[in-house]
This record gives sequence, C-alpha cells and structure tokens, in this order.
Amino acid sequence: MNMNSFQIYDISMKITQDMPVYGGNEEKRPKIIVERDFSSGSAYESKVEMNMHTGTHLDRSLHMVPGGAKVESLRLEQVITKCRVLDLSSCTDKITAEDLKDKNIVEGDFVLLKTRNSFEDILEDKFIYVDDSGAEFLRDRKIKGVGIDSLGIERNQPEHPTHIKLLGADIVILEGLRLKEIEEGKYFLFAAPVNVAEAEAAPVRAVLLR
Repeated sequence: MNMNSFQIYDISMKITQDMPVYGGNEEKRPKIIVERDFSSGSAYESKVEMNMHTGTHLDRSLHMVPGGAKVESLRLEQVITKCRVLDLSSCTDKITAEDLKDKNIVEGDFVLLKTRNSFEDILEDKFIYVDDSGAEFLRDRKIKGVGIDSLGIERNQPEHPTHIKLLGADIVILEGLRLKEIEEGKYFLFAAPVNVAEAEAAPVRAVLLR
C-alpha cells in the first residue's frame, strides 16, 4: 500500500488540562503531571490522570449495561474499516430518525455524524446529540458503528436509551471526534482504542484516510 496516495486527517481531540469535558465537570479534566525531568536526572517522564470518557474515546457496553462487553473484547476490524461522514450541521438541537432517513444508511455502515459541535463552542453545554429515535433508526439499520463530534452521543437523557440501544446491538460508539475540516463522503477509519484490561471505554487516536 502506497501511503503517499492517501490524504490523512486527524479527527481526534488534543488532551490538555483545560480541554472541554462532559458537562464542564472539573473532576473530569485531565491532569498531566511531570514525575521527573532533566533538572533531577537523565530522563523526562510524565503521567496522565483522566477519565476514560475524556476527549476522543470509544464506549463499550459495560459503560451502561451490567456485565457488558469490555474494551479488550473489541475486534479491530470493527474500528479499522471503511466509513461514511454524514453532514448533519443543519440540526439545531438533536439528531432524530427523521434527520437520518434520507442519508442512505445501510447494514454494515460505520457512520460519523458531523454537526455544529465541530464549529461552535458548545461541547460543555447544549451540544448536538442522537436522540432515542435516531438510535433506534441506526440500530434497525444494523450499522457497524457510529461516531459523533460531541463528548457524549446523548445529553442528559433519563435511562440512557441512546447508549443502551446502540451498545446492546454491539454497535461501536465513538465520541469526541473533530470533524470541522472533513467533507461529507467516504473514508477509511482507523480508531483503535488503547487496550486497557477490564475497561468500559478507552482513549482513541482517530484518523481518516482518503
């Protein structure tokens, strides 16, 4: 494979101590700590402390379902795959089944939902999300996975119906994507998570190839 023939797009959030986090909760902000530097030795070492749902990350069903699947059971072909970016920037509050019905979504698709989240400073506030009807639509289409440019695929929905309907159908969820510069169309997605044992979610360096 000649990588020079591909355009590579990084669609991940940068991890910083002042980055946007879900709900603006201060305890969710990552802490980057330098443990040793060249003033005290011959090496530089640091560590990061953060919630698994910080920034660009992947959810497994254990996140919402007792006894659900963990990151370590994910098959890499679920997240290293062809995908489609769908432009839903016209949505002003949420993504519903009505918004998705004309997007020609078919079985096996991995869809990335581009919304005004990528353009506006709303990630800690009233970001665009997928509602119950939208999740049901995607589940019934038997898609492989769905990604969105918000810090959560749903926003303060009692009982978490969006997560549960998607994760219960073994549909991969990617959250925290950055899609501002990405046009609607077909791409190849690389979104392998860090393989953390026993975890319900994990950080991802998500990349698109075209």
